[in-house]
Amino acid sequence: MNSPAPRPSPTLAPDLQLGEPMTDTMHAEFVALLDALACASDETWIGAFDAWTAHTKQHFAQEEAWMEEMNFGPRHCHGSQHRHVLNVAGEVRRQVADEGRFDTGRQLVSELREWFAWHVKSMDALMVEALRARGIAQIDHVDQIV
Repeated sequence: MNSPAPRPSPTLAPDLQLGEPMTDTMHAEFVALLDALACASDETWIGAFDAWTAHTKQHFAQEEAWMEEMNFGPRHCHGSQHRHVLNVAGEVRRQVADEGRFDTGRQLVSELREWFAWHVKSMDALMVEALRARGIAQIDHVDQIV
């Protein structure tokens, strides 16, 4: 009986790593699913988009739960960015599914890459700093990973 080869964990570009394992893993999965979406054919695009959306909803919900737990000051601004991305994504999905607007869908993927890099380096970096300060983060520094 042959078992399938284990799937490698997604990797995250060093400039997007925040040094908190759960956050970095969620971010690597976000990028991997966005990459899969960028490579999807028209026939597989909706399925790839739905996989990215499902992950992203869970990812954002986890961050928002952490921010609520620690009463993080900028949580409302951070969360509003999450809601805006999901609202835009929902509208773009509708346009692709109902009107065949794959050009709009592919434009969203391109713009999400830029937004995500900014979001990680600003909003998520502040959140992880606060998690560390409150002892919620799994580790304190990237160089502590063995």
